[in-house]
Amino acid sequence: MEKDNMELKMPPDKASSSQLPVLGLSAKRGLDKENVPEPKKKRARGPGTAATIAISHPRVPTMATMPRVKKQEAAQKATLKSGPWHTTAANTAVDPTTTRKGPSKRPAWDVKGQLCDLRKEFSACQEQTEVLTRENRELRNQLGEAEQHTKTLNAENKALKAENKALSGELSEVQVQAKQDQLELVKLGARVLELEELLHNQEGLIQSLQEEQLRLQAERRDLVIQLEVQTTQLQESTAALAKSQAEIITQAALLAERTEHLHGLEMERRYLHNQLQELKGNIRVFCRVRPALPGELEPPSGLIVFPPGPNGASDPPTRLSLTRPSDDRCSIIGGLPGPPVRYDFSFDRVFLPGSRQNEVFEEVSLLVQSALDGYPVCIFAYGQTGSGKTFTMEGGPGGDPQVEGLIPRAVRHLFSVAKKLQGQGWSYTFVASYVEIYNETIRDLLASVGGARKCQGGECEIRLAGPGSKELIVTNARYVPVTCEEEVESLLHLARQNRAVARTTQNEQSSRSHSVFQLQISGKHMGQNLHCAAPLSLVDLAGSERLDPGLSAGPAERERLKETQAINSSLSTLGLVIMALSNKEPHVPYRNSKLTYLLQNSLGGSAKMLMFVNISPLEENFSESLNSLRFASKVNQCIIGTARSNKK
Repeated sequence: MEKDNMELKMPPDKASSSQLPVLGLSAKRGLDKENVPEPKKKRARGPGTAATIAISHPRVPTMATMPRVKKQEAAQKATLKSGPWHTTAANTAVDPTTTRKGPSKRPAWDVKGQLCDLRKEFSACQEQTEVLTRENRELRNQLGEAEQHTKTLNAENKALKAENKALSGELSEVQVQAKQDQLELVKLGARVLELEELLHNQEGLIQSLQEEQLRLQAERRDLVIQLEVQTTQLQESTAALAKSQAEIITQAALLAERTEHLHGLEMERRYLHNQLQELKGNIRVFCRVRPALPGELEPPSGLIVFPPGPNGASDPPTRLSLTRPSDDRCSIIGGLPGPPVRYDFSFDRVFLPGSRQNEVFEEVSLLVQSALDGYPVCIFAYGQTGSGKTFTMEGGPGGDPQVEGLIPRAVRHLFSVAKKLQGQGWSYTFVASYVEIYNETIRDLLASVGGARKCQGGECEIRLAGPGSKELIVTNARYVPVTCEEEVESLLHLARQNRAVARTTQNEQSSRSHSVFQLQISGKHMGQNLHCAAPLSLVDLAGSERLDPGLSAGPAERERLKETQAINSSLSTLGLVIMALSNKEPHVPYRNSKLTYLLQNSLGGSAKMLMFVNISPLEENFSESLNSLRFASKVNQCIIGTARSNKK
């Protein structure tokens, strides 16, 4: 389109100087005018717009007519190139068989004729130039009008586009709003259905509430009647309650009186119990003869004899006799063999080889119970190695209840009695400890297995519990609060694993140390504001055999010699302490031995002691059995004094 405009805007001089023929342009212009459509009226869209735009000018050829115009121009250009003598219009139909090729060329000498031809041709070109100039002017005017019309159409198009865009935005907003309204309508429809269903349910609920109201009104009438009846009964009950309260006050006073009386009876029981124990002696000695074990020779008849009690065979035995059999040595007089020597001993009780563990504990149970009353109690087993001391105190292996020793039975008995006394207002706490004294060195038997069996945090020493206190404790040793017999049993099992044992000629597993199990008992009665505290000491002494003069001088033998000397020294100190207490001496050598120093509060005048002297029935142990019985007999003759309860 721009190329055609450029051709139309050429100046006249250039158009006149060209050799292009002008034939056929009017036909081309007529063709273009035929192709231009008639102008149409166009109404501007938009709200409030009522005016119309009338266009009287011919339209510029559209893009659809452009190819045909270009073909006509190309045909015209081809005609012009064929020479100025071709004046046939492009739209004239010419038969190619009858078309003339033009006048023949004049000869060269006919200059005048050629000049005439040129003048004619020049005149034709001028006329054609004028025609083209006019046509160019008209086309330029048409082009200006078309450009002006195009600008107007562009402005209208822009306005229409803006209006279309605005209308499209409005349409989108209306569509979005329509969708929202539709969704809201759906929600409102669902809400209406929900409200209708709720209304239906509420109507049913109202109906059921009305029925319930009627039922409650009927019940209310019944309750009013029942209330009148209950009011009458309440008045009667109030009168009965007042009477019962008076009876309760009377019963409470009677209960308080009986509680006080019961407490008095309990204190009287404790007093009589203590009196009974004192009558039996604050130092009592029991003798127990173990039976012959499998593999041992049966003792000869008459070696140990158990005479009947004072009232005959029905009384428990309290005496025994050891008879030394006659030997082959001749007496000084007459040269005959010496007669058998008989040694008679009397104790508080003698247990025959067939005695069971429960029989032994039954005899000492009342003494153990004295610890709950605030009396220090000490029970220890004395005798040579292999005489049954550990069996008496701890029991046999395997955990068989029938062979339990004094320690587990005493603990079980104390827990049982303490539980019964709770009904009388007493509450008790128990703290257990277990140590051994080996070569005058204290070791904690409750230390962890695999450790050095030393006390926790350093060496164990005996010290006072605090300033102004008479209670003795072992420093760095474990004191374990216990509440049941199972806890005590676990402690005993740990102590058995830790206790120092050594092989001797008398026993493969011989106790070479003194083991001391102590149970600190504290009781209080809040109603009477009474407090009591006392220890229960259960001691398994080391073997009491004498030194063997034929013992060799090897390292192991020297170690055994040192052990025996330490054991005999502590046992001798125990005898000296008991004799000093019996003789009321001003100085009692407690500190001469770690054993007596630790048991100081359980051996004094306020304590109750019981010694088990254990002997072997074998003839080969006759000398050691005799020495043990002699030591026990001396202890049995001692009278320490009246025991006192540690009460506050």
